[in-house]
Amino acid sequence: MQPGLSPGSPRSPRPPTPETDYPESLTSYPEEDYSPVGSFNEPRPTSPLSTPPGWSCHVSQDKQTVYTNHFTQEQWVRLEDPHGKPYFYNPEDSSVRWELPQVPVPAPRSIHKSSQDSDTPAQASPPEEKVPAELDEVGNWEEISPATAAMRTKTLDKAGVLHRTKTADKGKRLRKKHWSASWTVLEGGVLTFFKDSKTSAAGGLRQPSKFSTPEYTVELRGASLSWAPKDKSSKKNVLELRSRDGSEYLIQHDSEAIISTWHKAIAQGIHELSAELPPEEETESSSVDFGSSERLGSLQEKEEDARPSAATPALGPGGLESDLSKVRHKLRKFLQRRPTLQSLREKGYIKDQVFGCALAALCERERSRVPRFVQQCIRAVEARGLDIDGLYRISGNLATIQKLRYKVDHDERLDLDDGRWEDVHVITGALKLFFRELPEPLFPFSHFRQFIAAIKLQDQAQRSRCVRDLVRSLPAPNHDTLRLLFQHLCRVIEHGEQNRMSVQSVAIVFGPTLLRPEVEENSMPMTMVFQNQVVELILQQCSDIFAPH
Repeated sequence: MQPGLSPGSPRSPRPPTPETDYPESLTSYPEEDYSPVGSFNEPRPTSPLSTPPGWSCHVSQDKQTVYTNHFTQEQWVRLEDPHGKPYFYNPEDSSVRWELPQVPVPAPRSIHKSSQDSDTPAQASPPEEKVPAELDEVGNWEEISPATAAMRTKTLDKAGVLHRTKTADKGKRLRKKHWSASWTVLEGGVLTFFKDSKTSAAGGLRQPSKFSTPEYTVELRGASLSWAPKDKSSKKNVLELRSRDGSEYLIQHDSEAIISTWHKAIAQGIHELSAELPPEEETESSSVDFGSSERLGSLQEKEEDARPSAATPALGPGGLESDLSKVRHKLRKFLQRRPTLQSLREKGYIKDQVFGCALAALCERERSRVPRFVQQCIRAVEARGLDIDGLYRISGNLATIQKLRYKVDHDERLDLDDGRWEDVHVITGALKLFFRELPEPLFPFSHFRQFIAAIKLQDQAQRSRCVRDLVRSLPAPNHDTLRLLFQHLCRVIEHGEQNRMSVQSVAIVFGPTLLRPEVEENSMPMTMVFQNQVVELILQQCSDIFAPH
């Protein structure tokens, strides 16, 4: 900040943060991806009169640089000490600071009154530089580390529009990925994803009360960041972020340059905060497998076990610390002796689920070309008769379907002839639920656009040939499961006069279930029409597309 420039000097636009820190005069929305001056992008000239969030700057009649708080309207005058270092003076209470208070919650002030009550800034002396401190839980001042102080006084690190999805919540794997565009802010060691994207948040700059609320907030302390492997997402330029509580997020941007600056910014934030972690805590946090269900107990239980009992005789500080380290060492040895998840599966103590499991993994586990549950359902439906009215169109009892699902996931001996599953609509409903809950549909995400493009072809022969070639290019588990299912559905359609299920009816039921995009599109009604047409064409030409073995 240099007082020699006029107040009309251009400022770099600032992106939205959780605070409403924009003057009413701002009319244009900031660029899609923003990094502060001198951060993670190429160097660019700094603006001498750039102001912190929530403040405006002007030059008074006596040529002094004055900063005004948008919320409290308090004013601070910029001065310089004898060495040319700038500081700020408040004429109302004669207090001085090295930095302007943060908005909307100012940091604790250090107020220094002059010997005489005077409103003239000439008598204000610069503040003393102190070790950063904060109030602890009992109200006493305690020193905090320089890294913590830097992160808490730091304002915006980076902001922009990213595509993101949450894949795990506190160690529990989520079944589906819901990608969506989100206005993302990295600030003070915290990564915040807002519910609204850039377009819908634009009005919040002019009307701060309408600003979107955060959907996810990720603490970078103890987190880890890496480039996501292909099995996590078929998209390009995807980052995988894991927090200390076991939650996992995928972050993506089409621009490789933009996602690289985000990678650098987030990694730097994690590195700065990791310096504050004690060595033991850092080791434990880095060694935890957040995605594993092997994790035993909680940190709270560990702390209770490590806490000395009331009957323990009083020890000196060194003795107590030594005792706690022994407890930690025993706990670590105990946890390391636990059997692995794989060994428990091999012994039959843990059975992997069927619903929500990837198709290829399920077939490999069962050593079959088609999932066993799909084969059982098709045999049961055909054994009870294909002339039942509304087959696959009428919904079965949802509670009974969920009981059947639980039985499939937890018991290897499934008997669909059991009286509990006598309603054929329960079996058809469970089969449709199985296909809906696949992490990736039977027509993989990578083939979705190709199938939609093929069904749009005007030439009928070319359209049929293209769809046939695409079906034959599917992975083996997908192709074989698709063959068995569509041959069964063709037999259902042959009894259409009795069950009232035509080709169009079956296509409407199975189109959105078997073929869907990875990210929901704006033109979903038209996309659904094309999905149904793809299924309808395969049903009509099933014998040609699925040639005999």
